[in-house]
Amino acid sequence: MVSTDPLDLLRAAVVGQNDPALSTSNDAKDTVTDIAKAKFAIFRTATGPVSVPLDAATRFRASGQAANLRSIIFAWQRKDDAVQAYITEAQKLNDALAAPGNAGGSVQNLVFAERQDLQQWLQALQTESEYIVPPTGDAEADSSILMPSASGLAPGRMDERLQAIYAGERTMLDHDTMLHGSKAQDWSWVLDIADQYYGRSKAKPSEPAPSAGLNPSGPNAKKPARAMQPIILISPSATSLVRMTNAKLFLENGQFVPPNSAAAGSSAGASILHTQRLMPSFDAHRPLRFILVESIEHFKPDYWQRVVAVFTTGQTWQFKPYKWTTPQDLFAHVLGVYVGWAGEPPQAEVRSWGHSVKVVSVDKWSPTQGTASRWRDREVVEQIWTAIEESMKRKGWTKDGPGTV
Repeated sequence: MVSTDPLDLLRAAVVGQNDPALSTSNDAKDTVTDIAKAKFAIFRTATGPVSVPLDAATRFRASGQAANLRSIIFAWQRKDDAVQAYITEAQKLNDALAAPGNAGGSVQNLVFAERQDLQQWLQALQTESEYIVPPTGDAEADSSILMPSASGLAPGRMDERLQAIYAGERTMLDHDTMLHGSKAQDWSWVLDIADQYYGRSKAKPSEPAPSAGLNPSGPNAKKPARAMQPIILISPSATSLVRMTNAKLFLENGQFVPPNSAAAGSSAGASILHTQRLMPSFDAHRPLRFILVESIEHFKPDYWQRVVAVFTTGQTWQFKPYKWTTPQDLFAHVLGVYVGWAGEPPQAEVRSWGHSVKVVSVDKWSPTQGTASRWRDREVVEQIWTAIEESMKRKGWTKDGPGTV
């Protein structure tokens, strides 16, 4: 018998290049192309069509919650979208689903890492996923999944012998697939080392070979310059919505949690954090690595040219130990970022600083809902990163550092 698990059915369809049909009923005659109108996905299998409600929960856990089949199919359909485009299309679909005459319900917004992992798994490029819960061996198939049988439409169950075969199945992978991960990594430091040990040993034709009396590795030898990592200063104010405890989660995953909550405790006590962001303006292939710090106690004078953004609450005492002690001087050199609650206007001081401070707002935190409905956070983070990238371009940044254009 064919597995009736929604994820297994979709994976088989993707691998076989036989996408499921979308339908307004469990009958293939009522197929539609608009996922906002569809209520069922119909998979073509060797034993006949299998109809699955699009609102059926799957084993894929997005932000800790089971994503429905509609969210999974939508994420696969938009697999080539950039982060911002995917978020925009997800919001459009949710608006369309809520319109009269459409299917209703909603799609869950998968973060970038979840989408990448899902795509790898659906294409059988990996056998396991940290976001997918293993199926229970003897669990009955979901009663909402309809399969043709001798007695009509009834819940299906996987044959135990076939299940044992699947349990021992191993997907054949080549060398490149085994080494390919789902998250972008910054390997620029490896290139620096390779250039130091191999690139310099290959003298250019126009350059004379070093004479025996000269030591190329001596004290006067020029060392290869390393890329200067941009710095983002986090506000030390206790009233700031973005602190060291939640800054990395917010900027890297687009997920806001209160800085004093248990969910933000992984970075508690850290004095320095790192995050990375792909900025096509500087390097379309390797992400830039950013340093997040709250205190400037160990700052060297040349570090200030690397500061690209300062998170602020509007309290000017924050700037007293800085190189530029007034808001006017500071934000003439560095982008300011103010994060407030949605529906609450920023302080008058922040408004008086004008366009030199990027003002954004996040939805108020609900302890009962948690992160389940916080799809807007990713959009806010994209606005912040876009402002930082534009500011860096105006300041003459390149992938190697500031003012090197």
